[in-house]
Amino acid sequence: MKCRAAVLWGSGQPWKIEELTVDPPRAGEVIVHWKVAGLCHSDEHFVTGDMVPPAELLEAGGQPPFFPIIAGHEGSGVVAEVGPGVTSVQVGDHVSASFIPSCGRCRYCSTGRQNLCDAGAGAMGNGMITDGTDRHFINGQPVKLMAKLGTFAEYTCVAEASIIKVDPDLPLEAVALVSCGVATGWGSATKRAEVRPGDTVVVVGVGGIGINAVQGAAAAGAKRVIAIDPVEFKREKAMEFGATHTFASMEEAFPAVTELTWGQMADKVIMTPGVMYGHMMQLGTALAGKGGTIVVTAVAPITQTESSVNLFEIAMYNKEIKGTIFGSLNPRHDIPALLGLYREGQLKLDELITRRYTLDQINEGYEAMRQGHNIRGIVVND
Repeated sequence: MKCRAAVLWGSGQPWKIEELTVDPPRAGEVIVHWKVAGLCHSDEHFVTGDMVPPAELLEAGGQPPFFPIIAGHEGSGVVAEVGPGVTSVQVGDHVSASFIPSCGRCRYCSTGRQNLCDAGAGAMGNGMITDGTDRHFINGQPVKLMAKLGTFAEYTCVAEASIIKVDPDLPLEAVALVSCGVATGWGSATKRAEVRPGDTVVVVGVGGIGINAVQGAAAAGAKRVIAIDPVEFKREKAMEFGATHTFASMEEAFPAVTELTWGQMADKVIMTPGVMYGHMMQLGTALAGKGGTIVVTAVAPITQTESSVNLFEIAMYNKEIKGTIFGSLNPRHDIPALLGLYREGQLKLDELITRRYTLDQINEGYEAMRQGHNIRGIVVND
């Protein structure tokens, strides 16, 4: 099968539309016709190089060069073909991408932590998670898929473990959003931070993930949801999704949070900036009060190893710092559950979409994201 895909050939380069050859699915695999893909900031980290392992590290490990790559891990589509042994979907089913696969058998899946499934270990490596061989080629050269999905293509071959069947009446645009940004932000607040009624919650960064941390915190009953972002448009959107106060920076927010809480500070701080840098943790942790929780959701540069954390303060104030991937949710349960909330009018999804793009406009979409013009842009394939 031949189709079109947006391919990145190196950091600092634009996405290039190429003709992709997709081989037929083998055992445990399906071909998905991707209908909608979200322009998530995580894919931008390949352009900036923040998520690209150093070449010398790859060489030392006997790994091939990182590029080329077809990114896109947030998406929805229709099953076009199934391989032998596939039982959870059939041709014509509507599916959500799951950038963390769930095998259902490993230590993590079997203990309710599908977001840590062992099958996700090679998410940025070459080949299929089923057997390690390649299905995707450009001019005969193998090309990898981000998170083994590659939703920036019209069609890709993926493992059955990487997709989740959804009800066919649900809009595929909504399904795509839930597959990453919504679930990650919502879970960062409701699951990892464990926001409770009456809490004061600070969300640092109001992009596609942060905006959903805002609405998750509000839905969990937070008394105050304080959204921080330098872009006025994003602060305004945060108010629509449940924020009670907004500020342009942590420096600006600090005295206000002190006053609002009578010096007790926030119960939960959720770090969702576009890029997470170590120095940001100094104020991030300071915004949390005694017994507070700081959840780090945003991606930091892969080579960053230092962070400004006052360990005396962490110990003496009984604070905790937590990381999270996929909001610490379980894809096979929580993607359908979130879509159920959407169907009942309890979760805003349509309102997240700022602009729609064609595959040919992907560079335009990412430039809009860089300029702070989009909460979430999406690519729609006809």
